[in-house]
Amino acid sequence: MPKGYWIAHVDVRDAEGYKDYVAAAVPAFEKHGARFLARGGAYEATEGRGRARNVVIEFPSLQAAHDCYHSPEYTAARAIRHKFADAEMVLVEGMDD
Repeated sequence: MPKGYWIAHVDVRDAEGYKDYVAAAVPAFEKHGARFLARGGAYEATEGRGRARNVVIEFPSLQAAHDCYHSPEYTAARAIRHKFADAEMVLVEGMDD
């Protein structure tokens, strides 16, 4: 079964407040088997609009990625994130091995 991924591009407006989002999101990520592959490191914007923080999260499947995003735990965390950051996010199915 192909894995699922969250790909997010984020501009944080309030770094201190964003820490509350990060802490609130942990239970959802743990519950759904998330594994961070990239999280805010160095980047190069080569086409389109770049954002300061880029995140790639791997899940066991696209369904797990979907379930995490729509979970009560992440819904609460997302409400916090909206207060402190602007983002684009997509859920993507990976390729079969």
